[in-house]
This record gives sequence, C-alpha cells and structure tokens, in this order.
Amino acid sequence: MKILLVSPRTPDTFWSFKHAIRFVSRKASMAPLGLLTVAAMLPPEWELKLSDLNVERLKDEDLRWADYVLLGAMIVHKDSVREIVARCAAFEKTVIAGGPLFTTGHEAFPEIQHFVLGEAEEVMPQVVADMRSGRLQSIYRAPHRPDITHTPMPRWDLIKFRYYVTMSVQFSRGCPFDCEFCDIIVMNGRVPRTKTPAQLIAELDALCQRGWKDMVFIVDDNFIGNKSRTKVLLHALIEWRARTRTHIGFLTEASVNLADDPELCALMVEAGFKKVFVGIETPSVAALGECHKVQNQNRDLVASVKTLQRAGLEVMGGFIVGFDSDQSDIFKRQFEFIQRSGVATAMVGLLTALPQTRLWQRLKTEGRLEAESSGNNTDAALNFKPKLNRDFLQSGYRELVKKLYEPRNYYQRIRTFLKSHRPAGPRRRLSRADFIAFLKSFWVLGVWHRGRVGYWRLFWGTLIRRPRQFPHAIELAILGYHFRRVAKSL
Repeated sequence: MKILLVSPRTPDTFWSFKHAIRFVSRKASMAPLGLLTVAAMLPPEWELKLSDLNVERLKDEDLRWADYVLLGAMIVHKDSVREIVARCAAFEKTVIAGGPLFTTGHEAFPEIQHFVLGEAEEVMPQVVADMRSGRLQSIYRAPHRPDITHTPMPRWDLIKFRYYVTMSVQFSRGCPFDCEFCDIIVMNGRVPRTKTPAQLIAELDALCQRGWKDMVFIVDDNFIGNKSRTKVLLHALIEWRARTRTHIGFLTEASVNLADDPELCALMVEAGFKKVFVGIETPSVAALGECHKVQNQNRDLVASVKTLQRAGLEVMGGFIVGFDSDQSDIFKRQFEFIQRSGVATAMVGLLTALPQTRLWQRLKTEGRLEAESSGNNTDAALNFKPKLNRDFLQSGYRELVKKLYEPRNYYQRIRTFLKSHRPAGPRRRLSRADFIAFLKSFWVLGVWHRGRVGYWRLFWGTLIRRPRQFPHAIELAILGYHFRRVAKSL
C-alpha cells in the first residue's frame, strides 16, 4: 500500500514565524508532529511519503503514486485543505482526513468522504483494515480517550530536519482547566494523560541519533496539567542531559500557576527549558471571570510573569480582546500591561468562538454566532456579534498590535524583559544557523529597517551590560521583525 500524508500550508500568522525563519535559512517553524505520529500507526511494510506544503509543493507525481491520501489539519488550514482536496479529486484519490479542523467541524467538508475524528490511536487498526479491504467507513471516532503510553514514536525518517527550526514531541494531552473559549478540552478532555518519562526520552534519543541539536517544542496542552507526573519527567530529563551531554533546549505551554511552584520552575530550567507560552489573556478581572479563567484570577499577573522571568524562563504570552465585559479602554489597558510585564512575544488576538466550545454554544444560544472561525488569531474578522461596537473593536485591535510592535515599544519591552530575566540552567550551544541569522540581522534590522536606531541601542546595550543575554536579545529582535510584518498586514 502506498500512502501520501499531506500537511496543509499555514497562512502568515504570529505562529507561522514566516518572516523570522528566513534569517536562519529554514522553511518552517515546526514539523507536522500529528501526521508523523499517525504514520507510525500504519503497517511498517507500507510505503509512505509525507508532503509538508510549508516546505515543498504538492507534486502531481506523488498524487499519482498514492493509493490513499491522509490529510491532517487545524482550523487555520481550511483554505489550504480545500485546495488539496480539489487536487486529490482531479487525480481520483481517496482522502482520509483527521485533526482538529475536522474533529469539531467535518460537516463543512462534504467533498471529503472519510474522517478520523478525535484521537487516532484506538481507531487506526480498523482504518488500516478497511483500507486493505477497500471498504472505508465515512466516520471513525474513538469511543474514549486513549492511553497515550501506547502512542508510537513519530516517523522522523519521513522529513528533512534541515527545513525546520524546531522539532516537536508530546508528553501529555488534556488540561484540567475549563476556559470558556478554549477547544482543547473539547478535543482532549480535562484529565491530563501522560506518556512515561522513558517513552519521551526515547523519542528525544531518536531525534539526537538523527542529528537534531536545536530546540524541541513539547507541544502539550498544558505541560503542568499533572504537576506530580511533570516533576517525575523533569528529574528524568535532568539525568538524561547529564548522561548525554546534549545541548538541546526546550519550550512548552503551561498555565500561569507555574509561577506558584518554585520547585517546578527550578526543575524546568535545570532540565533545559528556555521558554514557556502562557495564556495571560487580559488584565481585566471581569473578563477573566467571564471566561472562567480561574487560574489567572486573584493574582497579580505582572508579578507572576516576573517570577517566571527571574526563574530563568522567557514568557511568551497569549492575549485576547473582545470579551463581553471589555470596556472602551481595554486597548490602553492591554498595551500598558504588556509593556510593564516585559512579555516581548505578545500574541494578541480578537476573541473568536471556536467550534463546539462553551463560548460557541453560549453565543449560538444567544443568537450572536454569525460565522465560522478562521482559526487565525490575527484575523480581525469577528465571527460573532460583540458587545462593543464592531468597527471600534476591530480598528482598536489593529492599532494595538501595530503599536506593540513599533520598534520603539518593542525594543523597550525586550529591555524590560532582560532586566527581570535571570539566565540559568544549561546553555544552548549556538549553531551555524544562529550565526547566519546574527549576520543577517545586521543588514535587515541594523541598516535597512526603519527601527535601526532601536536595534543598535539594544545590540550595544545588551552586549556591554548583559553579554550572556546577548544571543537572546538578537533572537527577540529578529522575532519582532516577523511580528511587525504580520501587524502591518492586518
């Protein structure tokens, strides 16, 4: 059997890092972990190819070659998905589709005949059997949440590492919290399920054996969803680092209550974690209550961010405007909060009602749901009727994002971060790509771009006062270039 696995093209968003990855001569920020994992669930004797449209085009010869096309996608990929499906139809190829886009919205794709909805581990044996017999069902859905200790190691051999900035692995699925706008609990539940430490370390060993030496993104819904198991993993990672002498660094996603556990922070830093994405959302107490973001309530969020920075972690923050309780001053409040916190990588989006979430259900009941979500957190198109004036909200959002990434404001935010940040843990060895990016930044940011004065001020100030933080400062400067390009396109 010949199987073509296809990963759709990601549009230009905050998360694509499209304009930053050019500095390191890579083609995409991350490899398609979901498809690589599904590939490992297929019979070893089958012939497999993976086409990631973020690094290469979908070739006619690959479509002709395939007996089946397996397509994995998130909501943000819907436009690319329709193009792929049309190409497959032209070659009369059967498509089997799975991933978040279809799990919560497969009805929107009548042109696709076969779906795997939800987590794939327990249903793939039946899918494989039906592919062999040529009698595929319309829908395959797992009866319950699978035990991910049985999840196989991703098929790293199907991709070229040189195309990617980071590799991804997964330790857990699910999040114990119940934020109204989040679709994680719809797809993966509220009880975190974890792999064993040995299982994750085996995946890291496999990456190292294939020559990977750069950052690894642990793509958990909430890395600290089960703190006791996370700590066991971290102790194992610390031992693994000592044994292998690896220079790999980690980044992940976690809830802000990480700041309440100094032991956990220290273990993460010792294990090699450098960055953590945190859903901060808003400085509005009313909005946090509205969306049931209980882990962010009754705390000084700026102080929590500073705690993580002092522990040695860079906080990348997610922020939202457009809650029902937001007042007309929300844009000013968000800007001031983000600047004070020193969250350099501040990913601000308009509130969107993702399919099947509690927010989506509430707005539908209230008759306020107007369209599907694009899944793009930088899309200024609202898919529901807001309480604030729509035009005011959309224009205020665009102005906020552009203001945040104006060179003067952005470089000031980097300096605020560097003052709080206390570099700790193992140092990441700089690669050839890092040096290339460093040299490119001279020309693009230091000569060509209009923020050149701010760049050189950051450059020399950090080099003289905080030399250990200098590579980090230049990396953030390069990321800012990407964010400014995205903001300009809003």
